[in-house]
Amino acid sequence: MNRRTSFLFALPLAAAPGLAEASELAGVWARGDGKARVLVEQCGDDLCATNVWVRPGTRNERVGDTLVMDVDSVGPSRYEGRARDVRRGLTYSMEISLDGAAMETRGCILGKLICKSANWTSLN
Repeated sequence: MNRRTSFLFALPLAAAPGLAEASELAGVWARGDGKARVLVEQCGDDLCATNVWVRPGTRNERVGDTLVMDVDSVGPSRYEGRARDVRRGLTYSMEISLDGAAMETRGCILGKLICKSANWTSLN
C-alpha cells in the first residue's frame, strides 16, 4: 500500500450529526517521516485531507492529492470508516486515533489484509 496511504486521515466534520468531535482532526498535520503535510478540513458532509506540502523527490505524492473520508466516532478520539483517494480512485478502510497533538492513521485494502500506518503531529 506504499505511498497511496500517505495522507490517510480526514473524517466527516461538524456538519454531520454526531460528528462534532471530528473537528479535533481539522488543521495541518505533519507526517512523522517528514515527507508530507496535509490540511484536514470539512468538504461537504465529509472531511478531506489534502497534501499542502510534499518534500521534493518524494515518489507517488503530489501537492493537491486529496483523501475524502467518511468516518464515525467509535470512542474518545477514535474514528473508523472509509477513505477514498480521489486521484488514484482507491478506497481504504480507515482507523484514526488521537492523543493530544499526535495522530495515528491506519489504512487497509483487501479486507484488511494489507495495511499501512502513519504517525502525524499537529502543526496548529
